[in-house]
Amino acid sequence: QVQLVDSGGGLVQAGDSLRLSCVASGRTFSSYHMGWFRQAPGKERELVATIHWSGSTYYADSVKGRFTISRDNAKNTVHLEMNSLKPEDTAVYYCAARRTVIAGPILKVDYWGQGTQVTVSS
Repeated sequence: QVQLVDSGGGLVQAGDSLRLSCVASGRTFSSYHMGWFRQAPGKERELVATIHWSGSTYYADSVKGRFTISRDNAKNTVHLEMNSLKPEDTAVYYCAARRTVIAGPILKVDYWGQGTQVTVSS
């Protein structure tokens, strides 16, 4: 069992930066494929970025070059550094975990965080 606690969201202006954090419970964090999803009002939840336990990363085209995902296995933490934020990045962001040996996009999530709101004003 893994519990994920998301934090770091807020209200910012276009062009600003935010850093989201996800702290995981459990002793097997280092074996999990971790990621961030987001869901805007009236839209489906979409994958933003992932980081495999091997260190391999994946980004959605919409955030490539602006967002950076990282993990600290010693602290059971995953971060999402978001730069050059745009109004279309406004959404609830969810941390996600999947126990798999396959890197790349996460197609099925085993555990979800509670979500943190990111609002970008124009």
